[in-house]
Amino acid sequence: MENISTYLLKEVDKRKFIKPIKLIEEPEKFRKILGETKWKILKLLAERPRHATEIAKILKESVQKVHYNLKELEKAGIVGVVEKREIRGATAKVYALRENAFAIDLGGKETPFAQPVFSKDNKVYEFFSPLISHGKFKGFIVVGSPDPHGPYQVRARDLHYAIELAFWLGNYTEFSREEITKLDVEIRAERLFGENLVLIGGVLTNVITAEINKFLPVRFSESHFPFRKIISEFTGNEYEEEKTGIIAKIPNPFCKEKYIIVLAGTRYGGTKASIIALTRFHEKVLKDYEGEEVWGRVVKGLDMDGDGKIDKIEIIE
Repeated sequence: MENISTYLLKEVDKRKFIKPIKLIEEPEKFRKILGETKWKILKLLAERPRHATEIAKILKESVQKVHYNLKELEKAGIVGVVEKREIRGATAKVYALRENAFAIDLGGKETPFAQPVFSKDNKVYEFFSPLISHGKFKGFIVVGSPDPHGPYQVRARDLHYAIELAFWLGNYTEFSREEITKLDVEIRAERLFGENLVLIGGVLTNVITAEINKFLPVRFSESHFPFRKIISEFTGNEYEEEKTGIIAKIPNPFCKEKYIIVLAGTRYGGTKASIIALTRFHEKVLKDYEGEEVWGRVVKGLDMDGDGKIDKIEIIE
């Protein structure tokens, strides 16, 4: 069978703790540790490795009986010899637990579980790590106000993408605040410019995106209304096609210790494409990400099955 890491996820006082566990897929083996003596031996070994004579003295049992039980536990794969010591001219085997927790898999129905907060071995965690501290997301997801606002009195139509993004981020982190989403007008009113921010929407619909647009490596041209042209600093290329969007990451210009990630498009469909690109095709999008502080991609949403919905993305650059 493929070697799969197995963990025990435990919640105590609303804090999550994990430890690797020994998964026993042959329940018959578990019978070997159900006896009272074996259980006491396991409790002692959970404190630290010990040899049979020491265990026998603590339990007030014969060394022979302890030896027998240790051998049974060793055969079951529960304990193992980690050291050999010379004690009074004889060699003593020191035993330790192979794991500090055990679980039995009896088969049957399985419930999928989201990727746990302790998973750090992927590009997504690396990309968002400046916004994550001790496993918790510390920042705000910012969407444009649905009311007319800004110099062009535009209404944002992409608020629901904050929900999709937050659900997806929940696979990789917990949230440190009860309130993780803000309207762009709230960020301005509460003067939260210096926070970690994930901005959804372009320069028309999100006034905070408009504030930092000039710092982005892939940004929106603001020379001609309605600002539906993307310019790349990397190549100098310009893009105006529908369903074209950007994914960009920069240090926050208002606070260099914080970061801003932007997901926005030339139009509503372009913003949707950038969200879909990151949440569903992140392996492809972040494949070449190497921890750059200033990073950007231009993506395009594609409707491959002709149902009017984006189901694939193309990385333009």
